[in-house]
Amino acid sequence: MGRKHFDVRKLMEVIFVSIIFVTIVTASTPESLIELDEDNWNLMLSGEWMIEFFAPWCPACKSLAPTWEHFARKTNDLNIHVAKIDVTTAPSLSGRFFVTALPTIYHVKDGEFRQYRGARDGDSLLFFVKNQQWLSTEPLSAWKKPDTIHMSVLSYFFKLSHTLKNFNARLQDDYGLPTWGSYALFAIATIFVGAALGLLLVCLVDFIYPPKKYQRQGFSGSHDNLAEGLEDLATEEIADDTDASEDEKGKEEDDNSQTKDGKSETETSECQNGGVADDVEKKEKQTTDQVRKRKPRKAD
Repeated sequence: MGRKHFDVRKLMEVIFVSIIFVTIVTASTPESLIELDEDNWNLMLSGEWMIEFFAPWCPACKSLAPTWEHFARKTNDLNIHVAKIDVTTAPSLSGRFFVTALPTIYHVKDGEFRQYRGARDGDSLLFFVKNQQWLSTEPLSAWKKPDTIHMSVLSYFFKLSHTLKNFNARLQDDYGLPTWGSYALFAIATIFVGAALGLLLVCLVDFIYPPKKYQRQGFSGSHDNLAEGLEDLATEEIADDTDASEDEKGKEEDDNSQTKDGKSETETSECQNGGVADDVEKKEKQTTDQVRKRKPRKAD
């Protein structure tokens, strides 16, 4: 009985010492590998970070996992934070960083984002951060920066698509809905949502830019307006007829003046021709008189 009590007491002491040792080691060693998600991802905006995007089903990510953990332990003394992001649980971050392949590694330094494209072994990763090789890599352009507004909007679309994908899988797996039925349900929902958004947009535009108020007129008012319109139309037609008659008169006067000018020119030409003819007749008469006055010569 006493021996059993001694064994239990000794076992309790061993367990107590082990707990104290683990506690001391854990407290003295900082957390090497940090897991980021949609709630705490903005921690990377300050300081220097190396971040891996992975998925549990990715074979390349599985092979990189021990190297990445070893790299995280090696960088504790370099004041560099090493983190990983699971794209299956944080789909909005994969959209925010526009991750198209796995695994994808980013280097972040005080809000500047650079994609690591080197080798994925421990020595290459350490050489990259120790010798500041990231300075030779161009940072992401302004329209690709994950902390911008448009990338935030894109991240929400990624999250929405992931939610719809999970909902589709749940409809088929849990409720036994066929594939064509699921697609038909999504198509109908898309039509109704589009119609609702269009109606909301029209109402919003009418509220911001209200249409001009139109006062409806009675029958008498419309009749008066019609009569005034007819009078104006008649006045315009009379004015057009008057202008046309004046134009015709002007044309007749021009024709008469041209006719008169032609007649005067004809008369002057005839007078000139008549004067020439009189001169010719006078010369002929003089020659004939001279011929008649000449005496006949005597015969020898």
